[in-house]
Amino acid sequence: MKNGKGIKVIIVLVVVIALVVIGGLKIKNVYDGFMDEYKGTESASGTDVTIEIPEGASSKKVAAILHDAGLIKYEYAFVLRVKESEYRGRIQPGTFTLNTGMSTLEMIEELCYVEPVKEVVDTLTIPEGYSIEQIAAKCEEQDICSSEKFLNEVKNGNHQIPFSTGDMNTDGVKYDLQGYLFPATYDIYEDTTAASLIDTMLEKFRSVYTSEYSAKAADLGYTDYQILIMASIVEREAKIDSERPIIAGVIYNRLKIDMMLQMCPTVLYPLTDGMYDKSEVTYDDLEIESPYNTYKNTGLPVGPICNPGQASIEAVLYPDENDYLYYHTSDAGDGSHIFSSTYDEHINTQ
Repeated sequence: MKNGKGIKVIIVLVVVIALVVIGGLKIKNVYDGFMDEYKGTESASGTDVTIEIPEGASSKKVAAILHDAGLIKYEYAFVLRVKESEYRGRIQPGTFTLNTGMSTLEMIEELCYVEPVKEVVDTLTIPEGYSIEQIAAKCEEQDICSSEKFLNEVKNGNHQIPFSTGDMNTDGVKYDLQGYLFPATYDIYEDTTAASLIDTMLEKFRSVYTSEYSAKAADLGYTDYQILIMASIVEREAKIDSERPIIAGVIYNRLKIDMMLQMCPTVLYPLTDGMYDKSEVTYDDLEIESPYNTYKNTGLPVGPICNPGQASIEAVLYPDENDYLYYHTSDAGDGSHIFSSTYDEHINTQ
């Protein structure tokens, strides 16, 4: 009997010791897991999980969201880590994609990240009707980048051209992006480059030239690129806003009867290498050999001669319906024009 009792006592002791050991191991595992989420920095491969953090959520609420999503085990460890870190009170609302292999610190950094606000160091104002060449010169003048660097980026950079030129022959176009660098005022930052500035200008153009404009161009029987070419001529010709649609009407009237456009800015563009630093055109100037010169070539010039603003684009899309074929500058001194339907009228009013 004594031996039987002894064996039972030993068995009980073994079981107790085993339970204590197992319990101790579980406690240790819990402790290790807690401390890893509280202090650990190691990450591992895992599964991406998308969560939504509501506006004004406390760290306790965020911990519950992470726990329910299977991203953490110990909510209090997360709360403590946030409380004792530099990120206290900085968790942002929004949608986040975290990974089950991330440390809680990595999760906190992701949840607290705020896109730094870039400081504006300058502004660049591009007037309506500026050519790419003039924009490049202005960039150099303001120490944004050299004119050479800007022009090289325009010519060789990887930029998406907004429109297809369709069936139009564009052999001889100086810059494919001419017409698309939208005139506006742009913020300049420390990290602004010729490439980033050009992309911003193109983005602005796309925001202005809407699908409604494209639909209207199609209704008129012209491509978007042809509309842009005409708008660039209107921009350089018109000095008064009210005359933009009238000049656009003249362009359409001449095109309809296959009459040469004979617009002076199409001569000045190649003549001045895009700088428009010559005010008057001589008869000799009209003889310049260039696919832009509408005194030597019928139809539209090979491409835009400047970067037109919205008013000139809309003037071409919604032109004045008139029968004018000619115009010249008036004596008013305000840049206005006198419009005529016949050549005799045109001569007699000069």
